[in-house]
Amino acid sequence: MAPKIFITGTTGYIGGDALYALENAYPEYEYSALVRNSDKGAPIAAAYPRIRLVYGTLDDSKVIEEESARADIVLHTADSSDHEGAATAIAKGLAAGHTKEKPGFWIHISGTGILTWKDSETKTYGEPPSQPPYDDLENVSGLTGLPDTAFHRNVDKLVLQSASDAVKTAIVCPPTIYGTGRGPVNKRSRQVYNLARITLELGKAPQLGRGLTEWDNVHVHDLSDLLVFLVEAAVANKPELDAKIWGKEGYFLAENGHHVWGEVSKQVGDYAYEKGYIKEKGVNAMSPDEASKLAGFEALSWGLNSKGYAKRARKYLGWKPKGASLKEEIPSIVDGEAERLGLKLGHAQKVASGQQ
Repeated sequence: MAPKIFITGTTGYIGGDALYALENAYPEYEYSALVRNSDKGAPIAAAYPRIRLVYGTLDDSKVIEEESARADIVLHTADSSDHEGAATAIAKGLAAGHTKEKPGFWIHISGTGILTWKDSETKTYGEPPSQPPYDDLENVSGLTGLPDTAFHRNVDKLVLQSASDAVKTAIVCPPTIYGTGRGPVNKRSRQVYNLARITLELGKAPQLGRGLTEWDNVHVHDLSDLLVFLVEAAVANKPELDAKIWGKEGYFLAENGHHVWGEVSKQVGDYAYEKGYIKEKGVNAMSPDEASKLAGFEALSWGLNSKGYAKRARKYLGWKPKGASLKEEIPSIVDGEAERLGLKLGHAQKVASGQQ
């Protein structure tokens, strides 16, 4: 019998790309996707006619419980790191519908905003890391035991506490994500993309404080590959790998590189200037208050440290990221945001000379 997969967030960036990767690898699997209504689900139905659409929101606990109970694997990507109600419903459904002999698997998307807890508490922005990088292999307990005050921690704890012989959980914690998504609706990420958008709108690249903050990054296609590997591990259900992939050690950072936010701002600004989108080179240092007015927590995240190493997926799943680097992707990100804003090459020069 084909494995049954229940997935949330297929109209989103992560979920849309993950479904693309999964359906291409395993079209014979039985997929059901939670969508808000028939209008929202139409692009999913058009792209994947065989997928069963389930109508409801993340607040429809009964629907989510029922689908989680009947599924072999739940892949939760829709506001997954912060919506406690949906996570609770998944936990209840999986527990009700599965046993030790026939366990259910929960692949849950968190986010490395959770690693910014120390800077957030001390209100430190734009400074280098003040603690060692996290490690999801040699020191996974440092991730599963983060302070309760950390961003996303309440939902992380709920997932971890749901793990049992009947419910196998894995938390995937992606950092800055980039690259064009392959889903039918949202193909755009946010962190670097909004930095590029704001650069084009302000005419200068924003930078929080000294711009020395460090963060991890991953191409969205590589993230989807990791999720496919986890689905494959769930289907295989090998006892010898059980404790290494699921439960209290089932916490996966998903990085394939690191960046300094000030350097990213400079790269974005330099490219935008060279292409004539803006007329000023360099970066615009700003305070947290100024940044938060531009893009909320996303802008603040450019000044908070979030650094770790993704060793578990490489060791136990054979994950080998191969996507273009963030630096290589920046030109297409800036060009894409310029197109969204209706800017053309040389726009800034034309404005300056009154030719527009």
